[in-house]
Parts: sequence; structure tokens; C-alpha cells
Amino acid sequence: GWIAVAIVLELGSCASYVLMFRPVFCTRMPWRSSWQIGLSELATGSIVPASGAGGLALGAWVLSRGGMPKDRIARRSVAFFLIKSSVNFVAVAVIGTAMALGVFGPHVSLLGTAFPAALSILLVAAVLLVPRLGPGETPPPQAGRLARALSAVRRSLIGGTAEAVELVRSRNAWLLLGAFGYWAFDNAVLLATYAAVGDTPALSIVLMGYLIGQLGGLLPLPGGVGGIDGGLIGVLVLYGAPLAATVAAVLAYRLILFWVPLVVGAPAFVTLWRRLNTRRAGVSVTPR
Repeated sequence: GWIAVAIVLELGSCASYVLMFRPVFCTRMPWRSSWQIGLSELATGSIVPASGAGGLALGAWVLSRGGMPKDRIARRSVAFFLIKSSVNFVAVAVIGTAMALGVFGPHVSLLGTAFPAALSILLVAAVLLVPRLGPGETPPPQAGRLARALSAVRRSLIGGTAEAVELVRSRNAWLLLGAFGYWAFDNAVLLATYAAVGDTPALSIVLMGYLIGQLGGLLPLPGGVGGIDGGLIGVLVLYGAPLAATVAAVLAYRLILFWVPLVVGAPAFVTLWRRLNTRRAGVSVTPR
């Protein structure tokens, strides 16, 4: 029963991703296209996680085929990634500080509470300061390919970070709901798989272990096998979660995280591919 609940929760996470996708890339995009592109990205991300970079690369290709300018795609991809990731870091900052002060959760050393909270705060502050660096000077016409590429990357990072801040400040309901829901539902899936094996640790331990353990997803391993699994298990056990229950819960969580987005995203990708091949104008990505 709890596995069924976990699957439903993962579907909620997938829906939240789509809700977040549309206001970032184009508010005029038809919802049908938003669902198809968003679910296709999730399916790709299941096979090559890399913290969602694989899915964003697919989305960038689709949006480019649909006519969206490449510089806008680059900036908004950076903005989307930052907004999606920032919820985790803000949560760690808040929960870690509360645990360090003894307000919330079981007692954990300052190294496991205050330290990651401080790092998260510093990282968020650093991201907010990135736009102050400016886009830099435009390379001269005689500049080499590498220099032009580095300049384009810098402009995309600076512009994307500034647009991420602007988008959050706009308080778009779909964007905020999607960003929070994507994080919350994913955490809830892990809690449900713990319940399925009959040994659920404290909520604060799961929430803190989730972000740090997910760093293993930065490794571009097929399906994230080994990276995310090992990271989650190791960190959760260090925080005090029982080893046997954690191994079982994380493996069940990873199976759901792999198959649910793939199953719901594969048909969306096939439909989207057919639309792109038969009618290029079928995907409306007119900038707002």
C-alpha cells in the first residue's frame, strides 16, 4: 500500500515539474506543449540524471526547433535549474539551523546541522551576488572559438541567474507551487518507501539527508545507479537512520524515481517527436 502511495506522490512530483516549466520558459506556450516537453525532460532525466541537465538539454533542443532564440533558452535553462535547486538549499538552511538550535528533530552534531546550513546560506548568497559580476566584454571579431564560447557561457550564467531572481520575485503562483511541490513530493516518496519497510526515521533526518545524498546525482551515470543510491544511503545512515531499512527504502525510492517519470514521459516524447517532424509550428514557444 505504501509503495502505491509513493507512486502517486511521484506523479505529483512530475506534475509539479511541468507547472514550474511553463512560467520559466514561456507563459504563452500551450499547456499541451508544456506537458509534453516537461514530461519528456523527466523521462530523459531518468536515464541520464546529472541533476536534471540531461532533461534540460532535450528541452533546449525542442524549444530551439520551435523557434525560441538560443540565448533565451540558455538563460532560462540556467534560471530553471537554479529555481529548482534553490528550494533544497533553502530547506537545508532552515532545517539545519532549527536542528542545531534544538528546535526541531533529534540531536545531531553541529557538523551535520549547522555546517550544511551555513554552506547552504553562503551558496544562496553567492548565487544572488552573481549578477553583479556583469556579462563581461564582448569578444572582438578576431577572437577564437573558445573565447567566444566562454563569453557566451558567462553571459548565460549571469543573465540566467538575474532572471531566476526576477522570476521568483514575480511571485508567479504556478512557478512557486511547482518548485515547492517538486521538492516536497520527492521527499514524500522517500518517506513513503521508508513506511513501506516499516521503519521511518525522523522527518528532519530524511529532509537533511535528501539534499546532501542527492549530490551523487551529479555523476552522469545511466539511471543514476550507484551515484544517488550510494549518496542517499551513506548520508542517511550517518544521520542516524537504520542501515537495513535505509537500503531497502532507498532502492525502492530509486526504482520509483526511475520508472514513473520514464513511463509517463516516454509517450509524451513520442507524441512530441511526431509533432516536430510533421508540423514544425505545432510547438508554440513564443516568448512572453
